Formats: sequence, structure tokens, C-alpha cells
Amino acid sequence: MSRPGRDDLPDRLYTLTGGRSRSAGTPFDLMTLVVAESQPLPGMQSEHVAILRLTERPTAVVEIAAELRLPVSITKVLLSDLLSAGRVSARHPNQATLIDPDILEQVLVGLRNL
Repeated sequence: MSRPGRDDLPDRLYTLTGGRSRSAGTPFDLMTLVVAESQPLPGMQSEHVAILRLTERPTAVVEIAAELRLPVSITKVLLSDLLSAGRVSARHPNQATLIDPDILEQVLVGLRNL
């Protein structure tokens, strides 16, 4: 059984990242949302073009890796290149905000009064 990204020739993955195996201190984890900040330019690496097209709307790093059929580590390096060039922005999804228990109690009292 073939595993996308894992069974690719190591030379191909090495070439995609210019020999780098880690992104340089960038904020990417699996759930980081990435959004394109520019359109692809002529002469760009095909994987960079694909990422820019995939991220026209906020897209998680793990989804980008799956669509590209590349390991997440390689995808992070490619995203790091685009982030440092200002072609994408990255942010973590909003964390669920904690609701004040007093507000919940007030809502409960209001519902009981109906």
C-alpha cells in the first residue's frame, strides 16, 4: 500500500524544501489557519502556487498537507517560506471563550421567570 508523501523519493522532498527539514521558528501547528495574502506569481514553485490557491479561504495546515499529499513537516517548511515572503498569514483558530458563570445564572433565572 502506498502512503502519500512517505513513499515519495526522499530526493523529491529534499528538493522541495531546499534541504531543510524544519521550519525556522514559525508558528505552525496542525490547526493553524493559513490565508493567502497574494496571488501566485509566474515562476513560483508549483507547491507554493498550490498552497496559495488552497488558502484563498482560511485553511488548516493539516488540510493543506493532505491536499498536497506531503508530510506535515515538509508542508510547514513550504508555509514558512510563504510566511517570510509575506504571501500568507497564519493564525490559530479562536479558542472557545469561557462564559462567566454569573451570566449563565442570570440566563437561568430569566428563563425560570418566563
